[in-house]
Amino acid sequence: MKMFRSISLSAACLLFALAMSSCSNNDPAPIALTAVTFKDLNADYAPLVFTGVAPTRPTQKRKYTFFSFKTGQIVASSDSATNKWDVGFQSTNIIFNGGTSGPGSAGALVQKGIFDEIKTAPTSGYILDNKTTSVFAVSGRPATSPASATNEWWYSSGSANSTIVAPIAGQVIIVKTADGRYAKMEIQSFYKGAPATVNNLSDLDRYYTFRYVYQPGNTNSF
Repeated sequence: MKMFRSISLSAACLLFALAMSSCSNNDPAPIALTAVTFKDLNADYAPLVFTGVAPTRPTQKRKYTFFSFKTGQIVASSDSATNKWDVGFQSTNIIFNGGTSGPGSAGALVQKGIFDEIKTAPTSGYILDNKTTSVFAVSGRPATSPASATNEWWYSSGSANSTIVAPIAGQVIIVKTADGRYAKMEIQSFYKGAPATVNNLSDLDRYYTFRYVYQPGNTNSF
């Protein structure tokens, strides 16, 4: 009888070990996150027309191009009233799907640092766009006095005599997305083809090249 119990106990232990091993083998592996670069997003391109002292853009539509970090794709304008998009681009203006800009709960903040070295997203402090008070998470133009502390300007024109739009180095945009996840984004160029040296008389502007990392899981780690 004792031998039977010993054999039964051993068999039970073996079955338990096999079951645990099986569960371990079936556990999903952690998702390795890598940066994705999206090139030449058309942010309402309109050619400059030189008819007077200052050039104009008579053909601009003033409509945003919407983008989803989850799918990595442009979202149709017909879905602008949904949670399918996270960020929108028009000229130098950037909006997020929350506040007065959209029906979602997306917000953003600008974190200064090196893109690859930012490993976690803050869990609070995200700014929702508010058109009524002219406060946006990311500003499309220089903040004027009195300026809001949350009005982060993402680009520099270089000098008073320059009209080249150059992303400010070290400005990483952290986004809490429309679906409650996290993403980080760095704008690399405002010109088609992302030329290393920009000629604003020949290079087409309003074409964003940016890289981003999207975290699909229930964590704020990148």
